Amino acid sequence: MDVLLGTILGLVGIGALVLSVFVFRRAKRVTAATLAEQEEMRQRMYELAILKEVGDRIGYSLNIQKVADVIVGSLNQFIEYSTASYMILGPEKIAFRADIDKAVSHAFLDDVKQRMRLSLAAILDRDLGKVPLEETVTGAILIEDQGTSVQSFFNIPLVIAGNAVGVLTVAHTKAGLYKEKEMTMLYKIVGQASQAITQLEEVVTLERGKLQAMVESMQDGVLMTDTGFRVLVANSALRGAVNIPLGRELTIFDIVDACGGVLDFKGRLEESIKLDRTFVAGEVNLSGSIYQVFIFPVKSATAQGLGVLGGGVIFHDVTRERAAEKMREDFTSMMVHELRSPLDSIKKIGELLRTPSIRDDKASYDEYMGMVYQSASNMLELVNDLLDVAKLEAGKFQVQKKPTSIRTTIEDRVKFFDAQARNATIKLDFAFDGHVPDTLMFDPVRISQVLSNLISNSIKFTHPGGAIHVHALLHTQGRSINEEVTQAGLSWFVKDAEEKFKDLPNCVVVSVTDSGEGISSENLPKLFNKFEQFATSARSGEKKGTGLGLVITKGIAETHGGFVGVGSQEGVGSTFYFTITA
Repeated sequence: MDVLLGTILGLVGIGALVLSVFVFRRAKRVTAATLAEQEEMRQRMYELAILKEVGDRIGYSLNIQKVADVIVGSLNQFIEYSTASYMILGPEKIAFRADIDKAVSHAFLDDVKQRMRLSLAAILDRDLGKVPLEETVTGAILIEDQGTSVQSFFNIPLVIAGNAVGVLTVAHTKAGLYKEKEMTMLYKIVGQASQAITQLEEVVTLERGKLQAMVESMQDGVLMTDTGFRVLVANSALRGAVNIPLGRELTIFDIVDACGGVLDFKGRLEESIKLDRTFVAGEVNLSGSIYQVFIFPVKSATAQGLGVLGGGVIFHDVTRERAAEKMREDFTSMMVHELRSPLDSIKKIGELLRTPSIRDDKASYDEYMGMVYQSASNMLELVNDLLDVAKLEAGKFQVQKKPTSIRTTIEDRVKFFDAQARNATIKLDFAFDGHVPDTLMFDPVRISQVLSNLISNSIKFTHPGGAIHVHALLHTQGRSINEEVTQAGLSWFVKDAEEKFKDLPNCVVVSVTDSGEGISSENLPKLFNKFEQFATSARSGEKKGTGLGLVITKGIAETHGGFVGVGSQEGVGSTFYFTITA
């Protein structure tokens, strides 16, 4: 019994011991897990704290160097290091900053710089040996002790929007200091900061793209710079003004060179930014165009007031405005001359008619009265032309359509000008396509006016011995106008006829073709603009006219639902034509 009791007690004791060991081990594991959780929590709190601090201090900055400054300046609270530094490649130099927490030697810092330069070169896959370094060192002092060397070191690439821009490094004089935990935390800090900048940059890029699209749609040249005169915005119109093609980087010096000798561009822009003033420069001739230049400061409203962010420049193209002003001046001068001549004639003839000898001489009296009548008629014709043009521009020009024979209208006009053509030794004839309808709906007075304008112009610019042919043919929808012209035995100088008559409904085409001097290709587009005048070589002594006739001709044709066109070969002849719906 005693033996059995002793055995039982022994077993109980062993069980208790085993249980105690189990409980102790479990308690130890629980304690270790708790400590690990506490350490992990503490680590996460550290991460959150530094991320918050970095986020608060970065704000909305897109400057990666500023972000790196914030990170380097905050690390000493969470990671032990001798130096924390960054190296960022800029457009012209490498920015290097080192924050020294514990005194190190010059050799130590030089070793860190060399390692970082090699790492940055490897990341960017380019040779940085000749790129200058801009160095900033803060914190503890450098010493001459050669005993301090780099024992612990690791790099973290700085990546923005998928592109490496630099490296961030921590280094220490102690060996084996940095474990996975520290590196993971620093990767998270740098990664989160880079991600924040990337997201903000994407938003800014999107908004900048919208702004750039709006600026690109502007006809004026637009330029914006920062306070350092770096070009931020430049649209295609500006590049055209300074003759810099797309794809090539535009700098402030390109603008300065383009404006050299006519405008102190850099000086004006600098004054505008520094003095907060707006300048309106005189007219500048660039690349054959005339520009009015506006230079002004670009401001941003802040809590402290208005801060100048940079400069803005607008190149307003006034080439057409100046050309239009000159044309209007020339046109006004021409109108004054056209009115002055008949008025002067009437005045002088009126003075002559007051003398008894002229009144008593019936032949002379009738001759002078005829001259007064002709002068008055010329003035009335000019005034009527001006009124017609005014009505056309106001959209109030009207025609009175009625069934009329186009054949009779053409014959009448040709007979009217026959004597004038014979006096100039010019052959004037007409022909009709057999398919032309006998009657069309048009205003006979206005169409006669069109024919008069075209025939008189042809006589004016055709040399003696030349010929003028007036022709009418029927164009059938879907057929080739050039084939119809060839079948009608007509020669004309129109080259773009097929395009203009494509899908055009059935219509009668009336053309006036001459063997005159022709019109140059650069002057053809100017023919139907009342403000455009160009040099001609009309027959000697012939009145050159005001140029309003073709403007009115175009308006009359369009009011009838048709159009007017012209083709010419310089030195050979011209063809003017208009259409009337069949």
